[in-house]
Amino acid sequence: MAKAPRAGTVKTRLHPLLGPDGCAVLQAELIGHTLEMTSSHGLRTYVAYAPGEGDDIPGDVPLSGVRLMVQRGESLGQRLTSAVVEAFADGAGPLLVIGTDAPTLTGNHLTAALSALAHKEVVLGPALDGGYYLIGMRHPYVGLFGIDAALWSTDKVLAATLALAADAGLSVDLLGSLRDLDTPEDAAALLTDPVMPARIAALLQPREPV
Repeated sequence: MAKAPRAGTVKTRLHPLLGPDGCAVLQAELIGHTLEMTSSHGLRTYVAYAPGEGDDIPGDVPLSGVRLMVQRGESLGQRLTSAVVEAFADGAGPLLVIGTDAPTLTGNHLTAALSALAHKEVVLGPALDGGYYLIGMRHPYVGLFGIDAALWSTDKVLAATLALAADAGLSVDLLGSLRDLDTPEDAAALLTDPVMPARIAALLQPREPV
């Protein structure tokens, strides 16, 4: 799941640090980094964009072998549901759903998630902000995206998802926690992380006003 790198529409909470254009460049790098990771891991990869956004993907983003899908629905839960249903209908499974907001996500996390799905029905990667950076499932358990629409993008997302999984009787495994890159405070913390990719770290340096 990814937003196309349009200036002014992505990473808006990082505007005070990087400005709209810098945030668009950062978003393109985050997409490219994520796709390089999944491709090098040998995974079939789908990228779900909002309608029309695929035309805005920079030419240097590695899309070879990647299937683009259109996000459908008003709420994030609806868009996740649509993407998951479409991927499973295309023969995917087990499926890992990730965004591009956790730059310290590595292939080891993907391996751990797929290993977890060998004995659990669902796996979640908790984000430090109370959401999740990864959700994996053996089958299209789209009921997990049915949390109250007002809870998306809050610190209640993970807890609400776990409650839905429990209500559905689904077995769940949890990965280690990671930090999303959303705010200048996140950027400062991630710059001290030795796992932080160098190309992304370089883009987080504040730009001098022109």
